[in-house]
Amino acid sequence: MILYMPTLLEVPIIGTTFGYSAGLMAPGPALALLLAGPTISLPSVLVLSRIVGAKKTAAYVGLVVVFATVAGFLYGNGMSLL
Repeated sequence: MILYMPTLLEVPIIGTTFGYSAGLMAPGPALALLLAGPTISLPSVLVLSRIVGAKKTAAYVGLVVVFATVAGFLYGNGMSLL
């Protein structure tokens, strides 16, 4: 069972606060933050740890961070090649 609790706060935070809309933030880190943000939010991690346990939650959070970072890196570098 995959638990996902979207917060929908990442989009305006990335767009305005981090400056993606104004061209201050690169697309690779923005993608990584959008992928990992809702998945590893504190409420999501707390609920998930109660359901599957602490070790599995730690592995899940670690994998999400790694894959979001890789996806952001590949997307950011791929966009610079175009």
